[in-house]
Amino acid sequence: MRHTDKLWDGFSLIQDDRFFKLGQDSMLLSAFASPPPRAKVLDLGCGNGALGVLLCARYPGLDVTGLEIQPEVAELAQENVVWNRLDARMRIVCGDLKQYKQLFPTGAFEYIICNPPYFSQDSGYAAKGKNRHTARQETECSAADAVRAAAYFVKYGGRVAFVYRPERVCELIFDMKQCGLEPKRLRFVHQHAKAVPSAVLVEARRGSAPGVQVLPPLLVCGEDGTQTEEYRMIYHREEF
Repeated sequence: MRHTDKLWDGFSLIQDDRFFKLGQDSMLLSAFASPPPRAKVLDLGCGNGALGVLLCARYPGLDVTGLEIQPEVAELAQENVVWNRLDARMRIVCGDLKQYKQLFPTGAFEYIICNPPYFSQDSGYAAKGKNRHTARQETECSAADAVRAAAYFVKYGGRVAFVYRPERVCELIFDMKQCGLEPKRLRFVHQHAKAVPSAVLVEARRGSAPGVQVLPPLLVCGEDGTQTEEYRMIYHREEF
C-alpha cells in the first residue's frame, strides 16, 4: 500500500509498505548532518529518497544525489524527487556502491550521508519482503562497504555522516579510520535518560587529525514520558 506523509515547508514523502520507510534514525541523521552551504551531497543507499528530501528541506542550497541498488526502490525515490519538485537539486542513480569506482569520480562530493544496514545476515529479526530485508540486513552491502565508498567519493577535507547501532560503533569507527576518515563528532541517541542508547550518530572528516567531540546525548523523551523539545524541533511536529 502506498501513502503520502507530510514533512514540513510543503515537502512530503510518498511511501510504499513493501519498502523500508522513513524512520526515526534517518530523521535524526538529517538533523545531525552539517553539510556546507551549496555542497554536493551523496546519500549512499538512499532508499525511497527520504534523507535527500529532508536535506533539501533543511538546506535550500544543496545539490543532492541518491544512490540506490534496488531498481524498484530507486524508482520510488525518483518519484519523490519529482513529487517535491526537486528535479533541479536532486537526482537518483541506481547502482551498487560496492562498484564505487564505476559510479562517480573520486572526491566528487563534499558531504556523504548514509543510514546503512545495521545487522549482519545472521542477526536481527528478518524483515518481511526482500526490499525491506535488504535495507536492514547486510545482504547486498555492509557498513564497511559503505565506508569504503564514502571515503572514495568524498573530497579531501570533506565529511561523511552515518547513523548506526551503538553496539557496533567500534566497527564503524575502525572502518572509518582504516579508510582515512577521522571521526570528529559523535552523539548517542537514548529513548530516555536511563535507557541504553538506541542509535549513534557519527560524523568523520577525510584527512583530518585525530580528535573527536562527544556531544551530549540526544533524548527522545523526558522524565515525564513526553517528547523532549529538541526531538519535537527535529520533527517539527509542533507545526502539524
